[in-house]
Amino acid sequence: MNPAWRELPVRSALPALHDALDGPGTAVLAAPPGTGKTTLVPLALAGLLDPGRPTLRVLVAEPRRLAVRAAARRMAWLLGEAVGGRVGYTVRGERRVGPETVVEVVTTGVLLQRLQRDQELPGADVVVLDECHERHLDADTSLAFLLDVRAALRPELRLVCASATSDTGAWARLLGGAPVVEAHGVSHPVETVWAPPPRAVRPAHGTRVDPALLDHVAATVRRALAEQAGDVLCFLPGVGEIARVAGQLQGVPAEVLQLHGRAPQAVQDAALTPSAARRVVLATAVAESSLTVPGVRIVVDAGLAREPRTDHARSLAGLVTVRASLAAARQRAGRAGREAPGTVYRCWNEAEDALAARFPTPEIALADLTTFALQASCWGDPDATGLALPDAPPAGAMAAARQTLQALGAVDADGRATPRGVRLARTGLHPRLGRALVDGAPAVGARRAAEVVALLSEEPPRALGDDLGAVWRTVRSSNDPYAGRWREEVRRLLRAAGSEAATQLPDTTAAGLVVALAFPERIARARVERPAPGERSPYLMASGTAAELAPGTALGALPWLAIAAADRPAGSPSARILHAAALDEDTARLAGASLLESREEVHWDTRRDEVVSRRVESLGAIELAEKPLNRPDRALVRTAVLEGLAREGVSALLTWPSPGLRERLAFLYSAIGAPWPDVSDAALLERAEEWLEPELSRARRRADLARIDTTAALQRLLPWATGEAGRLDELAPERITVPSGSKIRVDYSTERPFLAVKLQELFGWTAAPALAAGRVPLTIHLLSPAGRPAAVTGDLESFWQNGYRAVRAELRGRYPRHPWPEDPSTAEPTRRLNPRN
Repeated sequence: MNPAWRELPVRSALPALHDALDGPGTAVLAAPPGTGKTTLVPLALAGLLDPGRPTLRVLVAEPRRLAVRAAARRMAWLLGEAVGGRVGYTVRGERRVGPETVVEVVTTGVLLQRLQRDQELPGADVVVLDECHERHLDADTSLAFLLDVRAALRPELRLVCASATSDTGAWARLLGGAPVVEAHGVSHPVETVWAPPPRAVRPAHGTRVDPALLDHVAATVRRALAEQAGDVLCFLPGVGEIARVAGQLQGVPAEVLQLHGRAPQAVQDAALTPSAARRVVLATAVAESSLTVPGVRIVVDAGLAREPRTDHARSLAGLVTVRASLAAARQRAGRAGREAPGTVYRCWNEAEDALAARFPTPEIALADLTTFALQASCWGDPDATGLALPDAPPAGAMAAARQTLQALGAVDADGRATPRGVRLARTGLHPRLGRALVDGAPAVGARRAAEVVALLSEEPPRALGDDLGAVWRTVRSSNDPYAGRWREEVRRLLRAAGSEAATQLPDTTAAGLVVALAFPERIARARVERPAPGERSPYLMASGTAAELAPGTALGALPWLAIAAADRPAGSPSARILHAAALDEDTARLAGASLLESREEVHWDTRRDEVVSRRVESLGAIELAEKPLNRPDRALVRTAVLEGLAREGVSALLTWPSPGLRERLAFLYSAIGAPWPDVSDAALLERAEEWLEPELSRARRRADLARIDTTAALQRLLPWATGEAGRLDELAPERITVPSGSKIRVDYSTERPFLAVKLQELFGWTAAPALAAGRVPLTIHLLSPAGRPAAVTGDLESFWQNGYRAVRAELRGRYPRHPWPEDPSTAEPTRRLNPRN
């Protein structure tokens, strides 16, 4: 036994942890990174540190494969053994255990698979769920399932939730009030240096990070190497950002290592092993708490993290770059003080912390829940309402997941897992990829189906291009780390793929078919058959989402694509195609059979201003063929015309005489209300059946609507039954006879109706009639002899007494041949000129 275990701070917490597990059988362990939480505790629980304790079989679940291998190697080193002896590990596609293994480290995904195969979890006496604070969905689900197992099948199963933070209250409550055991590490002081970029950088969107920020991070690493001693651990959001910063650090006086889940095993080992040479380790969030990188005295934090996002409406899912939470920033900074006093360089302004989230968002609140929903259904709780989860799954995401699973045939109408669903779940893949493997094998052969699905389960490096068929050919003949992991996954998938195909398709067709089986909503057809040279063809996916190839694409101008991966940049109306395979229409029809539809379509075409009736064959939103309908259903035609009226407005499509009946009715509805009808566009559309028939049912185009006699049609809405219709001319007369004998039309187009008449025609008229049974006074627009406005009044008597003199003085010189009497109230009204002298 390596004596180094005696120096690990978590050792002091072991007695309390043993007491908790010997008592209620559950415990929450809070221990900061570097205390031995991940490596010493499982050995102690297995009885490997104390010969007096019974030997128990311990299963340790880690959220990442890299952490699984590292933890197993570290524990085996403490025992002075090689991995595969008393300590082993299992990750997807790789298993290193032996007959003497009592501590096995697995990913949470592997743990879920074992629980689904046998809920009693034979071969485990203790389960340690490590890094619970990271809130990965598989870890939350595993905990919920294990609590069910303890409650119903194995109350003796011991359970530990291990967290690198002290925020343990929620876990203790989930475990039924379990004891919280705390271990305190040696905490060395860490100085914070705020190192924001010298110039503003663009916020991250999608997975894109402003290169200016990455250049600044590289410059900050160089600065830290010059100002401080020790190794540097630099946190970046992803593999692409790590590669760019590594390129910027060529020539620094240190070895530059890239630590992430896709890194070669030799690089991972080098980063996690002490070294006499100075090092710069560029790492993703995997190094926040899951791993201990020895020798680190300096942390450079870019302040970014990756979170899952799902766009259910567009069938797009992926990762986005976000600001790291305050808790994550604390975890990262703490790595600098693990072994000695250290320094953290934070590449942002201190004031920005006020806008950051306190803790990472739980994955269950953000991720695509299709896999989770299938796991819950196979467990026997389709709605997941009976699971003891730290956070409930969002209802909308669960509904979308249920819809996807029903389309795959994985669950029935009640959400219960079908035999096919159980088979898909046991592939260990996302249900979509499981479907591509299971259904693709009979069509293209088990090996080729497994090879393409393996490309989809871990996205190939972007450097290989966006043509998945070409990537497939490259990876087959490559020996790089990605190709090695790909071959391991292919071997695993072959066991679940099923029988070989009777007939073989060309590789290009096979790749497109398998991708399309996984993502039928992402089958896409070019909107432009022959784009101009150098132009990228826009595509329409079966989901209805527009998509475009990236600049420099290797796919060319293909008429059909099966899109394997796409994202939608912030503010862009189109998705960006990241990986796709060539497709043809026949293969698209085969893979997207569930989306094929033939329907009769009758609708109003706003471009043609008419009803279009046709039979359409489509694959989702992609129209494959159409032909006109000779005799469409009249009810559908009528509905389409109403659709046109709703879209363009009753006022726009029908002809309205002005001034006319509609204006008079609008006035009466405003002044009196019922029984006079509302003749607004919305009201007329709602009552179209009452006043627009039979003309409406005969209309097919805008010209037909324009020919409708709207005055006659509106009369159908008048209150004939009550007899009020007969009072229309009394309440809202079309014309009014003035003292001169002229019949002047009343203008109802404004809020207050008015009469526009020449002044001389109103001599002797002291009051204009009121409208709407005396409710609304009639406004008079007095005109000059030339018909121009001279005055406006609602009180003629007052005008003759007070306003007339000013008008007379202004106009009689200009119009001398017209009468301008001193007393208009007694003068004779006239339409004529003064008689010639």
